[in-house]
Amino acid sequence: MGDNKHGGRMVIYQLIPRIFANQTSNNKKGGTIAENGCGKFNSIDSAVLKGIVELGATHIWYTGIIEHAHLSDYSQYGIAGDSPDIVKGKAGSPYAIKDYYDVDPDLAESVPKRMREFEELVERTHELGLKVIIDLVPNHLSRHYESDAKPEGVRDFGADDDPSIAFAPDNNFYYIPDESFVSPVQTDDGHPWEESPAKVTGNDCFKHNPSITDWYEAAKLNYGIDYETGEKHFDPIPDTWNKMKEVVLFWASKGVDAFRVDMAEMVPLEFWEWMIGEVHKAHPSIQFIAEMYNPDRYPDFIFKGGFDFIYDKELFYNTMRGVLMRDRPAIEITSCWQGTEGYQHHMLYFLENHDEQRIASDYFVKDPHKAIPGVVTMTTMLHNPLMIYFGQELGENGMEAEGFSGSDGRTSIYDYWSLPLIQSWEKGIEGGKTELPEDVKELRAFYSEILNLAQSEPAIRQGKFYDLMWSNIRNPRFNCSSIYAYLRYTVGQLLLIVANFADKDLEYRLQVPSHFFEMAGLKDRFYFTGKDLLNMNKMIQFPAEVAMNAGLGGKLKKRSASIYDLKYQIMKRI
Repeated sequence: MGDNKHGGRMVIYQLIPRIFANQTSNNKKGGTIAENGCGKFNSIDSAVLKGIVELGATHIWYTGIIEHAHLSDYSQYGIAGDSPDIVKGKAGSPYAIKDYYDVDPDLAESVPKRMREFEELVERTHELGLKVIIDLVPNHLSRHYESDAKPEGVRDFGADDDPSIAFAPDNNFYYIPDESFVSPVQTDDGHPWEESPAKVTGNDCFKHNPSITDWYEAAKLNYGIDYETGEKHFDPIPDTWNKMKEVVLFWASKGVDAFRVDMAEMVPLEFWEWMIGEVHKAHPSIQFIAEMYNPDRYPDFIFKGGFDFIYDKELFYNTMRGVLMRDRPAIEITSCWQGTEGYQHHMLYFLENHDEQRIASDYFVKDPHKAIPGVVTMTTMLHNPLMIYFGQELGENGMEAEGFSGSDGRTSIYDYWSLPLIQSWEKGIEGGKTELPEDVKELRAFYSEILNLAQSEPAIRQGKFYDLMWSNIRNPRFNCSSIYAYLRYTVGQLLLIVANFADKDLEYRLQVPSHFFEMAGLKDRFYFTGKDLLNMNKMIQFPAEVAMNAGLGGKLKKRSASIYDLKYQIMKRI
């Protein structure tokens, strides 16, 4: 289920073109596009894409493609300007969509040809064997939604609404009658935002004066639920359903292969069941990835809603972050697959994305090499999809105060900015010589090695999983708090993965129950030798009988992990 069309692992590389492809190095706090520059579609050329392929990616999630509200002036091209009262930062939030049928003009070298430049990026991406993912933001839109690029016959969201009533099944927005919108960041630049009556705010804030912590820049879309009574008005199909379906079909026609769906659980499940089914009639291979945070609803969104994959922040990310920071014992990783048993291969694993703090930030582990055991476990435990956030493989720390965003350990999605490590890597790609510090090159080489192993090793790509923690929970010579161990196996290959999350070297005795040998069809007279495919730790060797009783012995360097490729032969009887 987590496989790509070639039978390997689905590995998503998320990048924000505005930042990823920005070749300007000014980085003035709160700077404009003229001061700080902006990445362009055309800068993501074939050489850069080839470097992403070599890293081990199969998909690229281009974040911030669709036109959203921002403060750069494109009025000469017929694009209406936005008020700073409803824009976060100079560059704006990629999740405050302003025109669902256009791309962000910031990303084009020629604004009039901006859609063609995006289409050419899609073509280049596909030529390298990569698939294209973009965002779908169904729950909310910019308060200033105004499409100048919509196809003939398409009506804007809200164009036919009756704003005098709070709810109507065919209204696209919810309204707060007799109240005018009041922004928490009213400015005095002569461009105040006037909205009367006020629309309900994107995070289900039914007040005309949302706070600074609300999604004040966005208006909630109406999918036919009357929040006052709880009644659902899904028959006939609400207007918003049809409008959003047409948006998805439009981008699918541009060659988009998958959608990362923002805050999917804030939209009715019934809509997803209908819309995904409708889209698959025309584009059966299109995939949908849900951002959602309620594990109790995961099965419904997969088996009823039709989603292919779901963000696993609540189980995997939160658990692994705790283990890496030494706030949780390693044995709790077991709960990640147990909590999603039966559909674990639908879960998208990650340790970074645009919402989360960077691994190398002061708020996480600081030293990105300390996350190596977590990355190895994430990559090898199951065969579900994986995601890497641009700069993660270089140890980007996200500690700059860019403007709207402060020094919070995240790379800002609201500001014009650039990342020196990404720039150095790109210059090396273009010039044929990597211009990166040695420790950064080593980190990227590690990511490339582990991600490519996930594609090439049959037991990781499609083998079965056997957790060894249950058989060692009472083993006094195995540190369940600091070490996590499991087996991956298929016909012809047996791998033992052992990860040490401690800040010191650890010796261990790992017991492998007879149940595993019986299930895998291995005999107790076998003698095993194992070389570490990652070359982090020394090889191991042991008879099966010892593994079942005293336990196989080994030693792990601090913050390391090993993938032992176990070879075996029958021991001769004496």
